[in-house]
Formats: sequence, C-alpha cells, structure tokens
Amino acid sequence: MAGAKQTTHRVSGAENLRERLARRIRAEGPISLADYMAASLWDSRQGYYATRAETIGGRGDFITSPEISQVFGELIGLWCADLWQKMGKPDPVLVCELGPGKGTLMADFLRAASVMPEFRQAIRLHLVERSPVLRAMQKKKLAEAKPVFHERFEDVPPGPLLLVANEFLDALPIRQFERKRDGWFERRIGLDQAGGFAFVSDPAPATHALPDWPVGSIAEICPDAVDVARKLGARLRDQGGVALLIDYGYFPGAPGDSFQAVARHRSIDPLKEPGQADLTAHVDFAVLAASATQAGARAWGPVSQGEFLAALGLAERAKRLCAGKTAGEIETIAAACRRLIAPSQMGSLFKALALSHPALPAQAGFGP
Repeated sequence: MAGAKQTTHRVSGAENLRERLARRIRAEGPISLADYMAASLWDSRQGYYATRAETIGGRGDFITSPEISQVFGELIGLWCADLWQKMGKPDPVLVCELGPGKGTLMADFLRAASVMPEFRQAIRLHLVERSPVLRAMQKKKLAEAKPVFHERFEDVPPGPLLLVANEFLDALPIRQFERKRDGWFERRIGLDQAGGFAFVSDPAPATHALPDWPVGSIAEICPDAVDVARKLGARLRDQGGVALLIDYGYFPGAPGDSFQAVARHRSIDPLKEPGQADLTAHVDFAVLAASATQAGARAWGPVSQGEFLAALGLAERAKRLCAGKTAGEIETIAAACRRLIAPSQMGSLFKALALSHPALPAQAGFGP
C-alpha cells in the first residue's frame, strides 16, 4: 500500500530488501511464498506496510471501499447499531477493526452510530494495527473516540464484540502448491540465472491435506487467516458478538493463482519489487466459515458485497446524500455507489461473511 512520494527512498529500499532476501535464499535455499510476502510487507526497514503512509487513495497505490464513498462505513455503523440492540445493548461494547487503513471506515462508522446515542456512548474503540505510520493517521483521525491500539487480535480485552475487517485478510501471507502427476508440491521463491526472484518447486511432496484437483492446478492456503477465523469463532462463542469480514475472494474454494501486486493503481510483477507494492491474494471464504464454525461460532453468508450493501439500504442513503447537491456532485455520488455494488466492479468479486454467537438471529443482509 505504498504511495508515490519519496522516489529516492523507494528505489534504495527496494534494492536493500531485494538483496537481503537474495542473500537469504543463497544461504538457506528457496523460501516459502509466505516468507516472501511477510518480508515484503512487514520488514521493519523497507516493508511496504511497516514504513509507508501514502498507501490508500488516489495518490497511493490502491483504493478501498471506505475511500470510495462514505456510505460504506456509514451503513456498517448502522448495521452494528442494530446488532447491538439484538445483543441486549451491552454497555460497554468493544468495537474493533482489523487493519483500519487511514481510519476512514471507522470515522464514518462512528458518525453514523451517533444517531443512536446509547450505542455511541457504549462503544469502546479498539484497533488492531501493526504499522506505526498508519497508527499515527488513525490516532489523529479518530482522536475523539480515544482508540486503544493492539498488535494482534488476541490482545483485545474480553467483552462483547462488534468487529469489522475490510480488506485485511487478503494481505495475510499465503503458501502455494502445484498439483503434479505424483502429488502436490509447494511453490517456493528461488533465484533464476540472472539473480532475480522466480518460482521453483520444492523437491519433496507436500504433507498438507489438499483438494483432489487436476494436474496443473494451483492451491493456495493462508494459515494466518485460518488462525484469525478460529480465534474469532472461539471469542464470539464465549463472549458474544458479531464479526463482519469483507474482502475479495471466492466461495466455494477453487484452484488458481491469485497472488498479485499493485502499485500506483496498476498490477505489476509481484516478484520484481519487494517492499514497493501491495501484495495480496484472494480469500477463501469457505475455509474461513468452516474454521470459525468449528470453533463454535455461527457463519452467515458469504454474500456478494453488492447484495449486502443493497440490503442495508445503499440506494436510500445515497439519495439522502444527493439532496441539495449540484448535478455534478450527484453524478459523483452515484458513480461511487455503482463502483461499490456493480457486478462488473466491486459488487461480485468482493464478499461479506458474518460470524456470530450461535444464539444471535440472522443479521441484516444475510437472510430473512
């Protein structure tokens, strides 16, 4: 999620991280894709998320739903207000966001929550964010809510929970495996003859249980996402609440190579510039739902982002925003909302999955 500023720093940083990774590979042999992603994103000196503030938005590398329209965060805030009532109005209630970005979603969430003063007063805000530069932005934008920051979800204190994670899981490191005639073999990162990074096959067959897909298939697993889902499931089972996970991905599981890099709103070679681009992969919602339910939670969905936002009243909220606006401003609002829900844009690829305490009724957007 890096911005376009500080060109000199970006070039030297890429060279330094690339060389350190190359030295590691020469000394230890090919590394897993998960190790490559973790270093590229979180290396303390040149990691993409760890060191850059200008990552999201028009001047950054990519844009997320909260930055496209305020309607996104507002609808989620109202959705959580309704759930808080269904939970029996616990006071306090922990509102938690994983990977809050620039703090935009939560700022819109809290503004919408203020229409129900009891709910707003009950909220204790907890943000799970590892990046010191993003923390500084979030602390400034959300100062009135007095956020408490955590490195990991498991550090969030006990209590009834309303959790949101938008485009958080897609950036967790993955491992890839290729199906050959004699079984599954992990795809690792090695060096080619020119010294560049390249995929190589582990000579030993994988020991993971993987689907019976055809020869030539690529399977992806994300151990960290599974771990998050299990911990969420156990937490919701024991302490109550709901978690909303929104990301791009697939349901049911499917073979394919979804590993990608984005810089300045364009796809680039993910092995070319470690530390200089956002590295992501599609989320397997079936695995998330199964992991959470096995831990004791109930899963709702997934449904497409378009279906979810439409059910929450996106059209009505957009109409209210248009009141008193010029023709140009109205078209800007309409275009942003279309981008969020149109199947050809973010409406179908992005999906929403809710996890809840098993006793809670169906949430809006996930059924009758």
